[in-house]
Amino acid sequence: MEIGIDSFASAMYGNHELSSTDAMEQLLERIVFADEAGLDVFGIGEHHRKEFLDSATAVILAAAAGRTKRIRLTSAVSVLSTADPVRVYQNFATLDLVSKGRAELVVGRGSSVEAYPLFGFSLDDYDALFQEKLDLLLKIRDNEFVTWSGKFRPAMNNLPVYPRAVQKKLPVWLGVGGTPASFVRAGTLGLPLMVAIIGGRTARFRPLIDAYREAGLKAGFSLDQLKVGLHSPGYVADTDEQAVADYYPGYAELWTKIGRERGWPPVTKDHFNSLIGPQGVLVLGSPTVVAEKLIHHSNALGGIDRFTFQMDNAGLTSLQLMKSIELVGTKVIPLVNGAR
Repeated sequence: MEIGIDSFASAMYGNHELSSTDAMEQLLERIVFADEAGLDVFGIGEHHRKEFLDSATAVILAAAAGRTKRIRLTSAVSVLSTADPVRVYQNFATLDLVSKGRAELVVGRGSSVEAYPLFGFSLDDYDALFQEKLDLLLKIRDNEFVTWSGKFRPAMNNLPVYPRAVQKKLPVWLGVGGTPASFVRAGTLGLPLMVAIIGGRTARFRPLIDAYREAGLKAGFSLDQLKVGLHSPGYVADTDEQAVADYYPGYAELWTKIGRERGWPPVTKDHFNSLIGPQGVLVLGSPTVVAEKLIHHSNALGGIDRFTFQMDNAGLTSLQLMKSIELVGTKVIPLVNGAR
């Protein structure tokens, strides 16, 4: 199992707001540290909100590429529906050149919808935009010269797209939430699947992942091609008690705020305790508990190939995050992969 970190480049750490310059520098330091600690992948999301600095994902990843050696660098996710697939490919092909073949893309429709009005798109076209732009992105990835036409973008008639990525086939993962059609679409296209699970019980996604694999096999792809990744909130500390003490206050504050925006109830300690239990989505605790939970989740979902922690959503300081990354690299990864 590949194990890594996803970040939204939050500017809020330790219950206070950092300057954007300091927050960005600390993020880059954590990516370098993750590389040195032996993590497999680091992802940067895409938002267009004051509290996050990740609106230009590829720029952050390119800065990290110049400071790292082996860790894979990916979006998490790129909101493809509101972007031009030509520019998305060019940005990540350039990142692939800068990183010497370590770039990846996770693309999705976006659970935060502020990008749609910002770039002049309608939420009424939420799925149609994504379907069309994914089709174009894959054609660009697989062909130097592209002929294509659609509804939301001018047609292309045998036009070349440069630069080309170092990797013969730049990895494009499909980021999904809980829509069955999205899982089936990923399988039909033979794309690796990144499942964002942020609440409830992880095992409830097994039928959707089974549908993904079934659609992929029916379309002629092998199980080796149908990779499954899992993205969930989590945090590792020396002890379970320390992990809860560090993580709960900021987590409750953030998710209660998000709940007010989306109509969810406030976070309570009882609800939080259910999420950190064996069946719950939060991958939080000591290295041993976290490793056991990752193995449990993998077994419950029929095997997962990648897991990425979302850590910087609970008001943790950069030092706390660095310590957690160290424990992931030195303790959790050996425990997970040594036990399989």
